Formats: sequence, C-alpha cells, structure tokens
Amino acid sequence: MSIKIQPIGDRVLVKMVEDVEQIKGGIIIPDSAKEKPQEAEVIALGTGKLDKEGRLVAFQVKLGDRVLISKYGGTEVKFGDEKYTLLREDDILGIINK
Repeated sequence: MSIKIQPIGDRVLVKMVEDVEQIKGGIIIPDSAKEKPQEAEVIALGTGKLDKEGRLVAFQVKLGDRVLISKYGGTEVKFGDEKYTLLREDDILGIINK
C-alpha cells in the first residue's frame, strides 16, 4: 500500500478498523448513531519527538501494529477514497496483541 501522507514530528497515521455491522433483532443502526471505533492500524510514522536534550525519542509503535486510540483523539483526513486519522503518539492508549 503506497500512502502519500508522511506525518511529521511525533504524529502517527492510522486507518480505523471497521467492525462488522451487527444487526440485532432486525434493527439496523444508522452510521450517525454508531460509536466511533477505537481500534486502528498504524499506516505511517512521523520523524519522531525530540527530548529536552535534543535527542530523538523512538516510537513505541511500529508499522502494522493494531492500536487502541483515544475516542476523540486525532484529526480525520480523507485521501482518495480512504479515511485516515492523524494523531500524536500520546493519543495511542495501547497496542493490541493478537
């Protein structure tokens, strides 16, 4: 996959992992009423964060990691037909180990 968005600094580009739509009792829940998914896949990493001494701090996540992100964290961006979220590494709550 060739993404033409390169995050800068401590920012991470993720793609939300969509849940399979579940229909309970024949009721379809509209997209506007659904909760925003919190699981995402890391697509691209920025250049990194600098500490107080000017040294580059390594990212704790890597490309392809499945992560949990803050519910309202980041900025949604649309590139082509795909939607991504650009957020700071601090908005990542944890890595999902499968």
